This record gives sequence, C-alpha cells and structure tokens, in this order.
Amino acid sequence: MTYLLIIGTRKGLFTARSEDRRSWEVLGPHRLDENDDAGMSPVYTVGIDPHTHRLLVGTESWHFGPSVWHSDDLGRTWTEPGTAPIAFPEDTDASLVRAWQFAFGPEPGTVYAGVEPHALFRSTDGGDHFTLVRSLWDHPHRAEWFPGAGGAAIHTVLPGVLGSGERFPEAITVAMSTGGVYQSSDDGESWAPTNRGISAGFLPDPEPEFGQCVHKVTVAPDGSFYAQNHHGVYRSASPTTEGWRPIETGLPTDFGFAIVAHPHRAESAFNFPVVSQEVHLPPENRLRAYRTDDSGESWRAIDAGLPEEPYFGIVLRDAACTDGAEVPGFYFGTRNGDVYALTDDEEERWHRVVAHLPDVLCVRAAEV
Repeated sequence: MTYLLIIGTRKGLFTARSEDRRSWEVLGPHRLDENDDAGMSPVYTVGIDPHTHRLLVGTESWHFGPSVWHSDDLGRTWTEPGTAPIAFPEDTDASLVRAWQFAFGPEPGTVYAGVEPHALFRSTDGGDHFTLVRSLWDHPHRAEWFPGAGGAAIHTVLPGVLGSGERFPEAITVAMSTGGVYQSSDDGESWAPTNRGISAGFLPDPEPEFGQCVHKVTVAPDGSFYAQNHHGVYRSASPTTEGWRPIETGLPTDFGFAIVAHPHRAESAFNFPVVSQEVHLPPENRLRAYRTDDSGESWRAIDAGLPEEPYFGIVLRDAACTDGAEVPGFYFGTRNGDVYALTDDEEERWHRVVAHLPDVLCVRAAEV
C-alpha cells in the first residue's frame, strides 16, 4: 500500500509518498502549469477525492488570482479548467478571494468548496465546475458575519453528518470565522446556526446565537464533533439537541487552530495549542501535540520524536490530518516548514517526513 501526503505551502505544492510511513519520497515544488506561473503560488487548501483519488489544489497567483487545479495521476501532471472553476454570479457583487476548504460528498463527483468571502460552492463533476449554494449566501445572518484574522471564510465543510447517529446524504455541517457552526438537513436548501455552548468573549454578548469564531471542526467516527474555537475547545454529540460542552481542561491553553479526530475511536482526538490570539507561538516554545482518549475529559502531551529545543512554529487549521487507514496515521505541518507523522497508536512517536519547506498551510493524506 502506498501512502500519499499533499502539502500546501506559502510557496508552492509538495507531495510525499511512502510504503511504510517512515521513509518518504518528497517531491516539489510541483510545476502546475507549463510556464510555471503557479509553481510558487501559495496553496491554501488541498483535497484527495476518496472515490477517485483525484487531487484538488486551491492556489492564489499574485498575477492571475485564485484558481483550482486538479491531478488525476496522483500529482504527476496538473490541469486547470479553461474557465474559472469557482466564480460568484454577477448579481452577488462578490469575487473569489481564495478557496479555503475542499470536502467530498458521499456521491462520486460531489465536491464542496468553502471559500472567502463566506460562501459554500458545490461541484457534481469532481471539481471542474462549482455552483454557489445560494441558500447559505442568501441567509439573513450573512450580513452580520465578519472577517476573523484569517479572513471572512468558511474553513470547515463536513458533508453527510449533523451529529452522533445523524448521518445521511442530505446533511451538511459548515463552520466559519466569524459566524460559527451552521447545519443543513435538506441538502443545503436551508441552514440553522448550532452554536449553543460555544462562547464568543470578543462580542458584547459572550454566548450569541451566531458570530462565534470557530477555527476548525472535526468529526469523530460516531458522528460527534470536536471543535477548536477562538479561545475554547469543545465537543458535541449533537449540536442541535445538546449543544457544545467545553473540554479544554488539561490543555496548556484553550487557543489554537487545528484539531483532528481519530478515524476509528470516537473518544480520541489530537489538538495543537497556541499561546493566545496575540502570541502565535507554541506554549513554552515547545512543539507538542496533545491527545485525549476520553472525549476531552483529559489531555496528555505526545511529543516523543519532536524537537526538544525551543521551537516557534505553530500548526494552522488545515495543517493537520489523518489518513484514515485501518491503523491510522496522523500528520501535521508547521509554519517552520516541518512535517511530522505518527503511525503507531501504541508507540506514540512522531517521525519527521520533511524539514525546511516553506510555511506549511495545509496537509492531507490518504492510502492510494
């Protein structure tokens, strides 16, 4: 079995392949276009289609603007559609800043893109063409969503799930900065905020119906959720019926960007704390991941194999992931350009995949 990592950085796209997840062949930066105009572009989102293994890459050229490239041969060659894959209709008076998230629906060919400004797009042809989900764009709350420090964008898209025991094709969960978590049970025809329990200390009302700055939501195998908020880590079995409960006790800080659920154990997840909203550094200047195996009741540092000397790179919201394998691997990249893998639940030791890349913005992994 081959394992594939795709790594988006501030200066281009890299891939890594391995047969054992210990020794990696790293390639890049990839030359996406013939003239290499996109080769040094920042890559803010990447995706691996679980149905076809098509790779999707959201780039932002300083000259040509944002676009979506795809590869159908695991990154050897790349194609950009002749017309912009993601474009706002003229009547919206909006233009795409960048794609922040790709997610794949249960039906082959269905791809969602969460973008900036706050919007959700859907493709039914594998990512060649996307259409705006008008119901979310036209939601009466949208005028009150405002940019977080990372922009006014949808950063989480989770098709097919609303909570534990609530998995069906018409379900969609999204989260954004700032706006919070919204869910649809009718294939995106209508949307409701589901933020009860998530605080927003930066607003006059610290527990509003919407307006929370949710950095990332990840789904556990039973359909429950973990969330990393702008100050606050939460879990919910059902945001609609139960709301969210705080689970940051045992973490060195409640601020951060990335959180990753275990693909087979609902009680297990990884978190990557950051000092604060003002200080984007690892706590104590040490690179550590934190793990819970009891649904957030407690956390412990997993740092074997990570640098012991002072370290100053943090993990961004889409720079951590799992490959979802039967014995799963977990991966993260830092703003210092290092990428690490943990491939044995029992050993709990990180192994370095690659060092000294440009600033890592996003990471995705899969068995291919």
